[in-house]
Amino acid sequence: MSQTHLSEQSIFDNIKQALSQAPRNQYTAELHLQMIKYADELKTITAKEFCEGVGLRNSFGTEFSKMRNLTARLKAAGLNTEQL
Repeated sequence: MSQTHLSEQSIFDNIKQALSQAPRNQYTAELHLQMIKYADELKTITAKEFCEGVGLRNSFGTEFSKMRNLTARLKAAGLNTEQL
């Protein structure tokens, strides 16, 4: 199924699952990757809503904002987030 057809809750569930399967020393890297992967689908939500949806401390909201901004630059350089 294409990412663009997933509901917000499905995306949150996918991110939670990916984080739960990440090795402890790769948790933050996996979180950043998931934020980039779903940045376009989550462009209308706030960082606070993202943290609440995924079950993260609000302090991760800054990371969400950074990754969303970084995604635009990565895509301009050729990144296809559908392949993440």
